[in-house]
Amino acid sequence: MMHADLIDEVDLVNQLRSLGFEVSGSAEQACKSAVCGLSETGAQALKQMVEKLYTGNATLLPAVRQAIDQQLLPGLVRFKRT
Repeated sequence: MMHADLIDEVDLVNQLRSLGFEVSGSAEQACKSAVCGLSETGAQALKQMVEKLYTGNATLLPAVRQAIDQQLLPGLVRFKRT
């Protein structure tokens, strides 16, 4: 029997919360909230989380990948530029 690890929206929201972000709602809403008012520490934690998710063996469900691609990554880029 094959077992696949999946990262769904609840998993992503829980990971963001475990990093200290006060987020709720869908993956997209949570990612939007996470990048608002980022600190250097928060940006570094998000970067590490995204790297871990993208290089890990778990499968990211489409809504999670979309939220990361459209909210977290651009937010991190904007933070880096400021």
